[in-house]
Amino acid sequence: MQDNATEVTAAGIARLAGVGRAAVSNWRRRHADFPKPVGGTETSPSFALAEVEAWLRKQGKLAEVPLRERVWQQLAGHPEGPLTALVHTGCVLLLIHERPTVWLDASAGSDARLAAMLPGALEKVLTPRVGGVRGRGGGGVGGARAGVGVGAGAGGVAGGGAGGGVNAAYGRPAVSGAFGQAGVNGPGNPPAVNTGSASPGANSGPETSSVNSGSVASSVNSGAASPGVKSGSVASGVNSSPAVPGVDPDPTALGVNPAPTVPAVNSSPTAPTVNTPPTVHNDPAVHNAASVSSESAVHNAATVHNRPTVHSTPPDTPATAITAGSPPTPALTPPTGPQLLPSAPLLRGAAELAAEIGARQTFEFLLGRHLDANPRQYTLTPAELAGLMADLAGPARTVLDPACGTGALLRAVDPRPGQELYAQDNAPELAALSALRLALHSRATVRAAVGDTLRADAHPGLLADAVLCHPPFNERNWGHDELAYDPRWEYGFPARTESELAWVQHALARLTDGGTAVLLMPPAAASRRSGRRIRADLLRRGALRAVVALPVGAAPPYNIPLHLWVLRRPDRTPAAPEVLLVDTGRFAGEARGGPDWEAVREAVLDTWRAFAREGRLTERPGLARSVPVIELLDDDVDLAPARHLPPAAVADGAEQLTQVRERLGETLRLTADLTPPPADPAPPARWPLTTVGELARGGALVMRTGGNGGHARVPVLTDHDVLAGSAPSGTLPESEEEAVLTEPGDVVVPVLGGGAMARVIDGATGGAALGRNLVLLRPDRTALDPWFLAGFLRGTANNRQASSYASTATRLDVRRLHLPRLPLEEQLRYGARFRALDEFERALRHASRLGEQLVRGMYDGLTDGMVAPD
Repeated sequence: MQDNATEVTAAGIARLAGVGRAAVSNWRRRHADFPKPVGGTETSPSFALAEVEAWLRKQGKLAEVPLRERVWQQLAGHPEGPLTALVHTGCVLLLIHERPTVWLDASAGSDARLAAMLPGALEKVLTPRVGGVRGRGGGGVGGARAGVGVGAGAGGVAGGGAGGGVNAAYGRPAVSGAFGQAGVNGPGNPPAVNTGSASPGANSGPETSSVNSGSVASSVNSGAASPGVKSGSVASGVNSSPAVPGVDPDPTALGVNPAPTVPAVNSSPTAPTVNTPPTVHNDPAVHNAASVSSESAVHNAATVHNRPTVHSTPPDTPATAITAGSPPTPALTPPTGPQLLPSAPLLRGAAELAAEIGARQTFEFLLGRHLDANPRQYTLTPAELAGLMADLAGPARTVLDPACGTGALLRAVDPRPGQELYAQDNAPELAALSALRLALHSRATVRAAVGDTLRADAHPGLLADAVLCHPPFNERNWGHDELAYDPRWEYGFPARTESELAWVQHALARLTDGGTAVLLMPPAAASRRSGRRIRADLLRRGALRAVVALPVGAAPPYNIPLHLWVLRRPDRTPAAPEVLLVDTGRFAGEARGGPDWEAVREAVLDTWRAFAREGRLTERPGLARSVPVIELLDDDVDLAPARHLPPAAVADGAEQLTQVRERLGETLRLTADLTPPPADPAPPARWPLTTVGELARGGALVMRTGGNGGHARVPVLTDHDVLAGSAPSGTLPESEEEAVLTEPGDVVVPVLGGGAMARVIDGATGGAALGRNLVLLRPDRTALDPWFLAGFLRGTANNRQASSYASTATRLDVRRLHLPRLPLEEQLRYGARFRALDEFERALRHASRLGEQLVRGMYDGLTDGMVAPD
C-alpha cells in the first residue's frame, strides 16, 4: 500500500456502508481481518480507503459505492488534505470543461503519465482563464521546484524554471521565461524581448541589445555598456557589483539561469534583492530610479500603475514605517507532476462524475460538501443575499470583491461579454477555490490574488464598475497603525474600532466615477460614535446612497439584523443630496431557515430603483423613506433605518390587530374542542417489542438520512421545523446531489437535541427535501401505520434508552427505538389517538403564536399612538 493512499475515518466507512458508526466499531472488534488503522489518532483512527472497500465487498456489506460518494471520500481522505485535493480537482475540471480532448489523451495511460502531462495542459488552460494580478505584474508563484506560476501580469504567465517577470505593469510583454511571461520593468510599449540578438533591450539605452537573446545580449536597466541579463555565455551583471553572486545559479533549475557565475540583477552589496521591496504600500522613495536603477523613470509608482502614487507617506516618513507584510501573490499555482501523482485516482473519479453531471456541477458538489462538513471554518454569504447585492450593484463589466471568501458574490454577478472579475482574499485556499469556481461558472477573465487587502492591495490601479464585499466584522488588527497616511482614507482616517469603514473607503477608492459598491455591514457601523465623522462626510459628498436593514437570519451572525450599504463614487456632488433608508425586518422568518427572500428582494429592489431614477422616494411607512442628508447630520449621524422611518399606517395597524384577535378566538375555540378526554386507567401492557433497525432489515420500513446538498429551489424541512411544527424553511448547499424528498405518510425524526419528537408528513409538507440531522422512516402501509409509528417513537423512556450523550449534545440512534409488535387493526386504534393529540398540539402552537402577535401588536399600538387606551 502506498504511504500517501487515500484515508477514510469511521464516519466515512459508515456512510459508505449505509450504517451507523456503532456498527463500524462492532466490525472492528468482531472481525480480526478488518483493516488496520493507517493514520489518525487512537480515538479517531483513519483507514486506507482501498482496503476498506475490499473488506466491505468481501463481507457483502458493500454492493456498490455511489460514484459521487467515492469521489468525496477520496477528496476528504487525500494525504495532503481536502483543500489541496479541491484545488487539484478544480484545475482538472476546468481542463475538462475547456479542453475535454486534452484530458482524454492525458488520462489514457498510467497515473505517472497523467501526472507528467497535466502541468503543461493545465498551464495552457489556466493562463487565459485565470489572469494575473493586475498592476502588480510579476512572475507567478512556483519556480523550479514548486511548479509553473499562474497569475502574472497581462503580458503572460510566469513559466520556465524559476517563475516569470518582475514589476511588469499592464500589457507588458514577456521577459525571461517561456510561454510569454510577464515583463521585467517594461515601459508602456517596449519592443519585443526573448528574441534574436537584434532585438533591443528592455528599459535600456538606445544602443542596448535584447534580453534573454543570443550570446551578445545586452543590458536591462543599465547604461549602454552594461552586458545582458540571463543571456548566453557572455552575459554579465545588470546594475550590480561584479562581486555579487548570481541570481538562480542552480544548474539544475530546468535550464533557467544555469550558469553558476551569472551575477545578480539590480543588486549591490547594500541594495535590496531583485524587485523585493521592503514595504507593501511603498512611498515614492521605494522602487525609485535614484536608489534602485540608473534611469530616473524606472520603478516609479506613477509610471508603473498609471495613477497617483499608491499608499504614499510624507517625505520624512521612512519606508519601513508602513511595512505590513509580504506583497500579495496570485491565487493559483498549477501543481507539478509529483504533486498531482497522489491525486490521480481522485482526478479520474472526478472526471467520471463530470461526465455524468458536468464539470461545473461536480466542483460545486465537492466544494459544497466540504463547506458543509466544516461549518465553523468559513463565514459564508447565502446565495439569496449574494444575488440581491449583485442586483443592487447593477450590470458591470469589471467587478471586484476584495474579501472574496468562496466567491459567492462574484458568482452572483450577471455575465457580460468581455467581463473581468477581480478577487482577493487573505486565505490562500479560499482565493484559489474562488478563482476556479468563477472560471468554471462563467467565461469572464478571473484575476484572483492572495493577500491582506487593506495592507497589501493586489489591484491598486483598478477602477472597477462595481465592488461587492462581505468584509470581516469587528477586526482590530486591520492595519490602523501602518496605514495612517494611506490615500484611500478620502473621507477620514478610520478609528481602530472601525475596520468596516476602512473597507467602505477601500471599495470607493477602487470604483470608477459613477461606479457602485454594495457592502454587507454590521448594524453598529451605522451608529457608533467613533465613525460619525466619516459617515457625515460620506453623506455630504453623496457617496453613501442607501442603507438597507435586513431581517434577522439573513446572514451570519444570524441573530443580528445586518445592513447593506450602497455607495457610489460621486462624479459630482449633488446639490441637495438624499439617502435612501429601508427596513425589511418585517420579512423575518419564524424559523432558522431565514427570511422571506422573495419579499425582501422585491421590496429592496423596487425602492432602490425608484430612488435611483428620481433621486428621492415617496415615503412608504414602515418600509422605506428617502431622507435629506441635512436631517442626518447631527451629533450622532445615526443611519439605522428603523430610527428614521415612520410607523405603518394607523388604520392598517388597527385592522391587522382586529384580524389577529378574531383568528385567536377561533383557534382557542378549536383548541377547547380538541382537548383530549379524561385518561382511563389501564393495567401495564406487556407487548412483544421490536426495534426500528429490525423493521428496516425486515422490509417493513425504509430508512433515509438527510442530505448535504440538493437543488436550489426545493424547500427544505429542517430539524427546527420538525420541533416547531412549522413549514419547511431551510436551504441546502446548491449541488447536483439527489436530495431525499419527503412523501405524505413518512415519519421524520430529529437526531440531535434530546427531545422526544417525530412528525408525520402531510400533503402540505410532502415534496420537501430532508434536511441535515433528520432521519426519514417510510413505513410499508400494509404492515405499519405511520401515526402508530410516530406516536411510539415519541415516548420519553424510549428516546432516553436510544440516546447517546456527549459533553455538549445528545444524539439519538433511531435504529434502537422500540415499538410494540401489534396487528394492523390495533395499530390503527393507537394511530387515531396519536393523530388527535397531534392536532391538539398544533392548535396550541398556533394559539400561542397568535397570542404573542396580539400582545406585541397591542403594546406597539398603544406606545405608537395607533390604538386608543379606551
